[in-house]
Amino acid sequence: MKRKHLFFQLALAALFFMPQAIEAQYNWPYKNVNGTLVTEVPTRKVGQQSAINLVTPKLKVVRVAFVGLGMRGPGAVERWTHIPGIQIKALCDYEKERAEACQKFLRKADMPAADIYYGENGYKELCKRSDIDLVYIATDWAHHFLVAKEAMEHGKHAAIEVPSAMNMKEIWALINLSEQTRLHCIMLENCCYDFFELNSLYMAQKGLFGDIIYAQGAYRHELSPFWRHYWKKGPDDKLGWRLRYNKQFRGDVYATHGLGPIAQVLNIHRGDRMRTLIAMDTRSFNGKKQVENFTGQPCDTFRNGDQTTTLIRTEQGKVMEIIHNVMTPQPYNRMYQLTGTKGFANKYPVEGYAVSAKDLKEADVTPSNDNLSGHEYLKEADMKALVERYTSPIVKKYGDEAKEVGGHGGMDFIMDSRLVYCLQNGLPLDMDVYDLAEWCCLAELGSISMDNGFMPVEVPDFTRGHWNEIKGYKHAYASPDDEAKTLAEAKAFTAQLKARGAKYWAAADKKAGKKKGRK
Repeated sequence: MKRKHLFFQLALAALFFMPQAIEAQYNWPYKNVNGTLVTEVPTRKVGQQSAINLVTPKLKVVRVAFVGLGMRGPGAVERWTHIPGIQIKALCDYEKERAEACQKFLRKADMPAADIYYGENGYKELCKRSDIDLVYIATDWAHHFLVAKEAMEHGKHAAIEVPSAMNMKEIWALINLSEQTRLHCIMLENCCYDFFELNSLYMAQKGLFGDIIYAQGAYRHELSPFWRHYWKKGPDDKLGWRLRYNKQFRGDVYATHGLGPIAQVLNIHRGDRMRTLIAMDTRSFNGKKQVENFTGQPCDTFRNGDQTTTLIRTEQGKVMEIIHNVMTPQPYNRMYQLTGTKGFANKYPVEGYAVSAKDLKEADVTPSNDNLSGHEYLKEADMKALVERYTSPIVKKYGDEAKEVGGHGGMDFIMDSRLVYCLQNGLPLDMDVYDLAEWCCLAELGSISMDNGFMPVEVPDFTRGHWNEIKGYKHAYASPDDEAKTLAEAKAFTAQLKARGAKYWAAADKKAGKKKGRK
């Protein structure tokens, strides 16, 4: 009897560890291979090439169209009017009035008015144009992929707000599109351009922290004051797109703010790769309550937990921890923490560095005393000296103007400026389509882990074999002469554009005045 029972147990175990075809809630196929869940990796088509370090022909002028002008879009339009060598050709939103409202930014900047597109298929008509180089996508999450796909299929670079892809199907489709079309597909992860993150990345690249062995990232932001502001399509939509998405899907659906900056520090697909993740979540407590408050009806199912935690181990034996919580009361916390063999960096709730006096000296920074041990944060004077010595070249170049223009303290403006800089100089972008894939995959992969008893899930190699070709993450720069030439041409174009724009608006005002007079 005991023997039969043991045999039955062994048989069950063997069945469990055999490769099995399974479908996740997001419907991307995976199987169980020796206790690790492995997702399907599509074969790269013959002739299709890797997009690692993808460069495209220089754009003397970046002709841009904006799609999605509700929450994030208007700020982007305004920021771009401060960047030389760009022309805003079109504005698009489901609601015509929101698109038209953004003309005020062009008027203020003395730039000619843009063409207006609206309605369900407005973006499709926009993408058919031949005089647009880049489509900047700030729609609701459900339309990120749809607009990007349309743009790239019509020969345009795609810049997509976060998260740029909502499931594995969309992720692999964007990878294939970028590889096939040789067009850029960038996720607009602004947190990679926070001053602290940029400076810390530069310090890490210079070896100040030694080997980074553990990194934390998070998005803790109670959204109860904001849920009602997420666009609702018609009176029957009680939830809006963001709350609805959290209700329907499990996993870290907004991992990119926390993951992006630390992935760059850890050289992901540039000498290392994310190998395995395990995800856990709490039950939904406040999420269900939010739905019930908005609908007035009981909420039987709310898929996403109030808090999600994902642990990721890399090929080189480093560990990342990513946290998502938009449901419970807590101070805003976009955790960024680096634990290295020689030093430590942390942002939120305390911003600071911990480095010994010895290592500071080796980093060419004079410590305030020789008793600094790394056991506590550097005092203000030491931190100031460290940052002055290791200020990121990007912060030096854009920092002052970014503070004036704004956008999350300036990081939005730096993000946009770097995008234009790379396009104008024919350089690889700071974030490629594989970054997009790696930073967005935690949603569906995390859900797979949770739905299977929090089992480990293999993170696919989205580069399909090219993750180790580049050694270390780097920002690309043109030579000083080429950079100066490109900037001079950009400024000259903008001056001409503004002269034309001033005449355009003067004529428009004159025409409007005549119409008013006739009435």
